[in-house]
Amino acid sequence: MFDFVHENKRLVQIILALIILPFALWGVSSYDKSGNAADVVATVNGTKITQKEFENALNRQQDRMRQQLGANFDASMFENPQMKRAVLDNLVSQRLLVERAKTAGLTVPDEQVAEVIAGIGAFQVDGKFDKKSYETVLANQNLSPLTFEASVHDDLLGQQMQDAYVQNGFAANTVADKIIRLNEQQRVVSVSPISFQSLMSQAKVDDAAVKNYYDQNSSEFQAHEQAKVEYVKFSADDLLAKVKASDEDARKYYDEHHNEFGTPEERRAAHILIAVKGSAPQAEQDIAKAKAEQLLQQVRQNPAKFADLARKYSQDPGSAANGGDLGYFGSGAMVKPFDAAAFDLKVGEISGLVKSDFGFHIIKLIAIKPSRVLPFDEARQGIVNKLRQQKADDMFAELAEKFSNTVYEQSDTLKPAAELVGAKVEQSGWLVKGAAAGEPWTAKMLQAIFNDEVVKNKRNTAAIEVVPNTLVAARILEYKPAALRSLSEVQEQVRQKLLRQQAQELAVKQGNSLLEKLQGGSKLKLSWGTAQSVTRAKHGSLDMGLVRKIFQANADKFPQYIGMELAQSGYMLVRLDAVKEGDAIDDAKRARYAQQLRQLTGEEMFRAYLADASQHAAIKVNLPETVPAQP
Repeated sequence: MFDFVHENKRLVQIILALIILPFALWGVSSYDKSGNAADVVATVNGTKITQKEFENALNRQQDRMRQQLGANFDASMFENPQMKRAVLDNLVSQRLLVERAKTAGLTVPDEQVAEVIAGIGAFQVDGKFDKKSYETVLANQNLSPLTFEASVHDDLLGQQMQDAYVQNGFAANTVADKIIRLNEQQRVVSVSPISFQSLMSQAKVDDAAVKNYYDQNSSEFQAHEQAKVEYVKFSADDLLAKVKASDEDARKYYDEHHNEFGTPEERRAAHILIAVKGSAPQAEQDIAKAKAEQLLQQVRQNPAKFADLARKYSQDPGSAANGGDLGYFGSGAMVKPFDAAAFDLKVGEISGLVKSDFGFHIIKLIAIKPSRVLPFDEARQGIVNKLRQQKADDMFAELAEKFSNTVYEQSDTLKPAAELVGAKVEQSGWLVKGAAAGEPWTAKMLQAIFNDEVVKNKRNTAAIEVVPNTLVAARILEYKPAALRSLSEVQEQVRQKLLRQQAQELAVKQGNSLLEKLQGGSKLKLSWGTAQSVTRAKHGSLDMGLVRKIFQANADKFPQYIGMELAQSGYMLVRLDAVKEGDAIDDAKRARYAQQLRQLTGEEMFRAYLADASQHAAIKVNLPETVPAQP
């Protein structure tokens, strides 16, 4: 349904998803307004985006893409100026959104921030939020909890601004009905292809034409620099076989990191919230408190009616409909006053009034899910693997500098470096300058190989990190400079290309001639394929441009004839025999289409808003080697 609207849009979205950081969770760290000018890559209305913040964003996006693409990931793509500019533009846009959201008076409750953070998989153990994992992950990224929580808070603010547009697009029912009719109309067609292959025998190309094409298009026949190299690859994974971890080591780790192997206690609670901001005037707070006290009295008189009272009076839209039920949560997941009260209750017990920044809560503890510790026997193998990997990483870190130094200091041979780390010297096939072919032949590695010093003096390259914890050094064995390939080398390639071009021209000429006769009423004996029904969204293997012509054709009488050149394959004749309208439009179908139309118009409104905000903002970019911002 409605696929044609998204046909080109989806491809763009997939590409952008890989290129640009998502707004949620990892976009903006705490603002640094005191950075040195040299450390600032952009300013947005005077607020600085620092080099460190930008590098962190690049690193996080790199990690995300490595997880998504696996073996197909190529770190060299992050050396692309367009990639860097896309990430920076996204940081600028997010900064603008946060600024606009604050100006509009939007807020994000602490509970929402806590809920989002608790739902991030990197911070969970066995599917549950784990405070120690949270702190460890942030420490590994040089982030403090305070900084990260401020980042999440601001991301959610920006998301509110985005949602205000995306979720409020407009689509009239009349427009939805027209889109439905257009999208679901079927046209019955038969096709008769004219393949250029069938006309190849009629094409003629002499030697003079081949030479003329070669002389006029010499850039097509330039051979890039090529090299064969010997190389050494040194990886932390290669060291795994050399390290061991005993059961005693595993037991010690288990005893010292007991929290890693346990599921912390969780509690299920319900609450009734009488909302009032902590910054509200005292009179408002007093009114809210009095109302909460009356409800507390009713709850204590009849605890069985807690859920009914929550549905009727609670001002928490997320839980009121469920009788105030908040589900299970761990310690630290809620705001501090609420958390302290909930973890001080017994099952079935009801708290007194609990004051938080959201207002006054009445809390009922429904159930307790006790903590569980994974037995050592079940955890042992995972610990052993982890310890071995840690030892391998430590050994790699110790040897990496020595390996790099040896490659540099003994630059006429790779053998000493290989012997140092217990690796072997391997040989590559022909490598082409600028043609990255995945690990280890990344763009950065090829750039090092085709460096003038390496080529001219046959020196080792530097030790290049092609993927994390993997170094590669290379030395050229054979080298071919860039050169024009001779006519004798490429003449058959050129001849075949010219023959195909001639055959294609013959197919188009023949197709146009047949189409003119058909449209003039001539009865021609052509081989038509089996009739098929096509819609704008579902058209099988038919070219999209041809489908557009089919739906533009006059449907007043039949048959109608359409034709179009198909690049590199010939010509296609189409006979349109009938038009079938879609089924009657019911309310459910109209609602589905209207929802998608509202989303599309909302997205366009948001893009227009963001473009306008950018035009009226004072934005200065100081990032070298990046492409200009896209309009």
